[in-house]
Amino acid sequence: MSEEVKTEQEETLYCECCGCLIDDDDYTEWNGQIICSDCLENHTTTCECCGERIWDEDVYGDNDITLCSHCYHNNYTRCSCCDALLHEDDAYYLDGETYCRDCYEDEREESNLIHEYGYKPNPIFYGEGNRYFGIELEIDGAGRDDDFAEELLDIANAHADLLYIKTDGSLDDGMELVSHPCTMDYHINEFPWEDIMHRAIHQGYRSHQTSTCGLHLHVNRNAFSDSQEGQDEVISRILYFVEHHWNELLKFSRRSEYAMNRWAARYGYEHTPKAIMDKAKKGGNGRYAAVNLCNYHTVEFRLFRGTLKYNTFIATIQLVNRICDAAMYNTDDSIAKLSWSDFVADVTEPELIQYLKERQLYINCLLYTSPSPRD
Repeated sequence: MSEEVKTEQEETLYCECCGCLIDDDDYTEWNGQIICSDCLENHTTTCECCGERIWDEDVYGDNDITLCSHCYHNNYTRCSCCDALLHEDDAYYLDGETYCRDCYEDEREESNLIHEYGYKPNPIFYGEGNRYFGIELEIDGAGRDDDFAEELLDIANAHADLLYIKTDGSLDDGMELVSHPCTMDYHINEFPWEDIMHRAIHQGYRSHQTSTCGLHLHVNRNAFSDSQEGQDEVISRILYFVEHHWNELLKFSRRSEYAMNRWAARYGYEHTPKAIMDKAKKGGNGRYAAVNLCNYHTVEFRLFRGTLKYNTFIATIQLVNRICDAAMYNTDDSIAKLSWSDFVADVTEPELIQYLKERQLYINCLLYTSPSPRD
């Protein structure tokens, strides 16, 4: 075969879509294939999100936007009510469902913004990890107001269904903000708590500056162990830590002795974690205990006075997390020997260190600051 014939055969190109002979340079090499210009124009398009070229048959989206599979599944969702395609930034969330703005407003009008005290939706867990914190933050003084509740929910649930609001008979003229369970990292880095608190203050609510408000933290029991026996061992050490360091925790809590006895009473000191656990199981405090054990799935830390000061709020989550760590990673003997100074010496979280200094509870603090009159 002559060199001329070989060259002609080697340079003959066919479109891998329609099979036609390609003239001159009228083709595009795309996705490992040779495509003629007609097929490229008539059978492919580009994703309006990332700009990638895709086959027409692989298009996602709707009449208003063309999307590739990756962008559709990673950046978009659909309204649970009308099925409209939504960018995640434009989605609204309510009771675990996703809505467009119009359907969200309709659903909100039909549902109660402020639920009754006994309302308990199915929990939605946020964050990567096995220890989750469900927060109950009581605010008072500006009413059980649907408009105020809507503003707070708009902030909290703009990108996920994170928060709901309930009534609480212990409050004079307020409501209780309740989070779905989140990891500590999620509460700090994803949950818009600071914006929620600023809005609540602007609305006229108070939390620390009342005699009614508490800040309660629920921790899932199965974060301590998979077995009931293992969970009880860790919880017994939590109770021991609280009793052993009662004076420090009372100072941390910002509560008075009277308020603590009313809303978060202690079980009473015993010499071993097991002895305190036995007393707690027989005790008559009910849920109004410093560490409430009445819930099947969670342990509730009830010691803390309410707050709308963001650093105090985050420091409280961090303290409870540290107490849980101490109970999990110490034996009964070693937790009995754990002094407050040894406990705080390992603290690295800046929010917790700052608050410990403010309350004169940080052993390495050389210049103590006076506790803030607000929180």
